Amino acid sequence: MISLASWFARFAASIFCLLFATLALAQSYPDRPIRLLVSFPPGSANDFVGRLIAQSLTVRLGQPIVVENRPGSNGNIAGDVVAHSAADGYTLLLSSGSLYTVNPHLYAKTSLDPFKDLLPVVSVVSDELLLTENIGLEPKNFNDFIAYAGRARPPLLYGSIGNGSEHHLAMELLKDVARIQMTHVPYRGGGPAAIGVMGGEVTAMFGGGSVTPLVQAGKLRALAISGRKRSQLFPNLPSISEFYPDYEVTIWQVVSAPTGTPPEIVARLRSEANAAIAQPDFAEKLANAGAGEPYSTTPQEMAARLRADDTRYGKVLSGSGLHVE
Repeated sequence: MISLASWFARFAASIFCLLFATLALAQSYPDRPIRLLVSFPPGSANDFVGRLIAQSLTVRLGQPIVVENRPGSNGNIAGDVVAHSAADGYTLLLSSGSLYTVNPHLYAKTSLDPFKDLLPVVSVVSDELLLTENIGLEPKNFNDFIAYAGRARPPLLYGSIGNGSEHHLAMELLKDVARIQMTHVPYRGGGPAAIGVMGGEVTAMFGGGSVTPLVQAGKLRALAISGRKRSQLFPNLPSISEFYPDYEVTIWQVVSAPTGTPPEIVARLRSEANAAIAQPDFAEKLANAGAGEPYSTTPQEMAARLRADDTRYGKVLSGSGLHVE
């Protein structure tokens, strides 16, 4: 029979070995290429951010970060792949925060529980959205657009990058505060939605990096900004909150890993990503692409943001009755 002293000695030895092995794992990580799944299609603002952070981390980690686009279901498809991958730090996800804060309220059936199956590692970028319209429309400013939409019969069609995206909810929130009716037409990504607006399939949309160059080229008309502050890129555009004080939609993107990823690897990824987005050229490239600005948070700040957005969007979706099977 093993004595209590002997058991404690063996237990202490096992803990020491585990700690040593974990430390060795973190020191050797990474020793092969890392996959970064992006939950939206090529050409989207998310894709641009994914490739930008992948490029920076490739240099800092000394291993290639291979970007793989897996669009669909507002991030659920890519999230499900990552959630069911090995929790070793070699399969990561770049998604919108809506994967955590919108999808659980939107999708009636899904195999992914983001708060259970995924671990938010580091926030990367935050961005406001541009409200844009077809340049052939009568209204030339935000107030005129609201009036135009209010009297349109049948209701105007508007596009988004997909059901349940912040781009979709931004317009639903605007409909609510402005007391107007519009009909949603979901597209598979920002590029197709922007083409829909330009071609007259729909009249308007909220967009980020997918619409910014089109506004600059005069192919779409920008009317307002969804965030509480005016855009540095479009300083003459009003914030919607200037007309409706309670209105705000700010989107943010986050790198996640499978739940169970060793904390030392998570800490390494967080540290290197935060160092990457702190570089001046990172912010400059984001600004030039109209893809937002660096958004660095502590784990505690990220958790608070997730809780706040989860509550806010949950109320919007429960009030609208919108669900996707």
